[in-house]
Amino acid sequence: MRPRVDFSLPEVRRIALGAQALDAPRPRSRSAASLLRTVDRLGVLQIDAVNVLARAHYVPLFSRHGVYDTGRLDAAAYGPSRTLFEYWGHQASLLPVSLQPLFRWRMERAASLEQIYGGLARFVRERRSYVDRVLAEVAARGPLRASELTSSTPRRQGANGGWWGWSDAKRALEFLFWAGKVTTSGRKNFERVYDLTERVLPPDVVAAPTPSLADAHRELVRISSRALGIGTDDDLADYFRLRLGDVRPRIAELVEEKVLVPVRIAGIAKLAYLAVGAAFPRAATGRAILSPFDPLVWHRARTHRLFGFHYRIEIYTPEHLREHGYYVLPFLDGDTLAARVDLKAARDASTLLVQAVHLEPGSDMKKTAASLAAELRDVASWLGLETIEVTRKGSLAKALAGAVRTLTCS
Repeated sequence: MRPRVDFSLPEVRRIALGAQALDAPRPRSRSAASLLRTVDRLGVLQIDAVNVLARAHYVPLFSRHGVYDTGRLDAAAYGPSRTLFEYWGHQASLLPVSLQPLFRWRMERAASLEQIYGGLARFVRERRSYVDRVLAEVAARGPLRASELTSSTPRRQGANGGWWGWSDAKRALEFLFWAGKVTTSGRKNFERVYDLTERVLPPDVVAAPTPSLADAHRELVRISSRALGIGTDDDLADYFRLRLGDVRPRIAELVEEKVLVPVRIAGIAKLAYLAVGAAFPRAATGRAILSPFDPLVWHRARTHRLFGFHYRIEIYTPEHLREHGYYVLPFLDGDTLAARVDLKAARDASTLLVQAVHLEPGSDMKKTAASLAAELRDVASWLGLETIEVTRKGSLAKALAGAVRTLTCS
């Protein structure tokens, strides 16, 4: 079908921000229900172990709601009446429990040792009877952490972290998690506590029928399109880490069903797809610190395409090669990624530490500094930190330090 609609890049940015609930000042409601509505709207919260500022899955809700009680999200994920569960959505993720049937195809492929880490697949092939014993022990004694298994073994010699540094028990449990046999019952000091999936998820979810592969992919693409507002085929595939070859036929079906509309974006050669029902904000007036794992920016090619913002996490970059800092978060001001700020919660000193802050080309220094200072005040309040300290590193540092002082004295 020939594209029928043209959009300018600013229009596309506003559509994307509207879809992500980032186009307007934050709502006053921070109730559990409003937080969960936002999770449903996004479809997924990525989990990451890095805790320099706050856990990755907490920050997107702060970006959209401001100061809120993270215990409400924990209760939804790990409480007795859970509405969220952990699985491989966009990487390790929290997902609404209603989506679990849509990922059973991924569980089945993992169980067949397809589309999982090669080293993990080799381990399971070589130690299948051991994996079966681990599953039997969880069934008999769960919920359990890997270290609590009687069959737990020490970490392998020479391991430097990552999955290759796991104990055999952890490897077995992570395979069983990927295959859907066990899931996360809770977390202790961020370590997963595993139990049988049927003992963790609500009974109606466990009993729900398994959709066909095509139906599951089509629904995941629909959810992605709603969360993105507008996106190319690779944007839609990336949201739940689907393969393009699996996604393209489903996009064609959704176009035929008038769920998606093919569109052209000025200055971008690749065809995009607009979600029918997407909001068309006339202006974007919100502000937000964004986690590196926020759905708005986690697909770096799309971030560059829409915002002209080249972004990468520099945690794993040697310090002398870092350009912007260690844990750098984009700062959204209106419809622009106006700055990037390297933040650390220095909890012992009760200080939000701005280790570096850089103004993006074309952004107004005074306006951005004032807006970012107000955002950092909210971040500090959310994290229970008493002060904000701005170092001298970065093109925006001097202006931001002045704006923080003005805000503190007012």
